[in-house]
Amino acid sequence: MTQPSPAPSPKPIQALKGVRILSLALNLPGPAALMRCRAMGAKCVKLEPPPHPAAPKGSSGDPMGVYKREAYDAMHQGVRVVCADLKTEAGQKVLHRELAKTDVLVTSFRPSALRKLALDWKTLHRQYPALSMVEIVGSPGARAEEPGHDLTYVAECDLVNGLELPATLYADMGGSLMASEAVLQARLQQLQKDKGVRLEVALSDAAAYLALPRTWGLTTPGAAVGGGHAGYRVYACKDGRVALAALEPHFAAALASEVGLKQSNIFAMFAPETHTAVKRFLAGKTRAELQALASARDIPLLTLTPAR
Repeated sequence: MTQPSPAPSPKPIQALKGVRILSLALNLPGPAALMRCRAMGAKCVKLEPPPHPAAPKGSSGDPMGVYKREAYDAMHQGVRVVCADLKTEAGQKVLHRELAKTDVLVTSFRPSALRKLALDWKTLHRQYPALSMVEIVGSPGARAEEPGHDLTYVAECDLVNGLELPATLYADMGGSLMASEAVLQARLQQLQKDKGVRLEVALSDAAAYLALPRTWGLTTPGAAVGGGHAGYRVYACKDGRVALAALEPHFAAALASEVGLKQSNIFAMFAPETHTAVKRFLAGKTRAELQALASARDIPLLTLTPAR
């Protein structure tokens, strides 16, 4: 099959309809979490610091607005963005005006920075007992003060190969999912206990969760989905590449039949001669031929352009 056109995602259930979220989180995890909460019906407000004095007119105070404006705009659709320098008295007034009508606060500061701004949980809970807080940190607990970013967290989990950067920001995006999940958990607690709760979301934990298949040995070299199974690999074809995912027995059987293999049981798919036969077969086919084969024989594969 060819690269599919993006299909419109089904509209999420409005589980957060009417819930008021205030975010102080910059860069990617916080805004991405806010984007998901907004899609679930939340009323979202974000406070940003003033733009850098040297920044072009109309710039955002969030670095993401500089790195990639299109990404910033996508994550802030439907979000009311307010400029506020929290280190000033005027900025603090804006902050507390918003906090007074907020259900869940989302932050991405280190604990020491929260204390300096009087936004630590003890202080906040005393002032706003009904308010819940989701703290996005780099690492959990005592390690929350350690500097780090997506790259260091995924590297710690053995998800960086050689000198290549990962294809996406796994810890940041996984952390955004955990943060939006934490908002839902906090809201449930508010409704059940009638008081606020603090939840911590660590990006290193998000990376570790995404790395579990690696930790379990599923994706290590030679493992079932690490290249050991001949039906689950990336191969070269005549005019490009093919991502083959014939893992289940019925998919593997269809592949084996086309390749001309006599055996297609799960053990045969790990044999060196099976790898050789599949590699030779695919190398002799064009992308168009493989796409037609996938459609006719119900084999999961995706053809790709040659490696750059």
